[in-house]
Amino acid sequence: QVQLVESGGGLVQPGGSLRLSCAASGRDFRSYAMGWYRQAPGKQRELVAVITEGRRSLYTDFVKGRFTVSRDYAKNTVSLQMDSLKPEDTALYYCYVQWYYTSSPRADAYWGQGIQVTVSS
Repeated sequence: QVQLVESGGGLVQPGGSLRLSCAASGRDFRSYAMGWYRQAPGKQRELVAVITEGRRSLYTDFVKGRFTVSRDYAKNTVSLQMDSLKPEDTALYYCYVQWYYTSSPRADAYWGQGIQVTVSS
């Protein structure tokens, strides 16, 4: 059974940093795309960052230069280093993995349960 478990969320002040981690189990995902979405209250879920099946890192414009996505292929994990956090980064962050990258998540994508990130003074 596939499981994705996120960790590392919490409350941080504007300008601060957090690191999210996601551990996947139940399958070898080395050849899959793996990354992060987020959803703020009243908004649609949106892509934050992903490492594709071809090992290319992609970021949405609003996090470029502030967030860094990385993977440990031996451990089946993906991490998101978030620096220079802004109040508008407040959201529920979801780890996801799917067979190959698409601009919208595939129906057969696997998801974590979500982890809260709150940026507030």
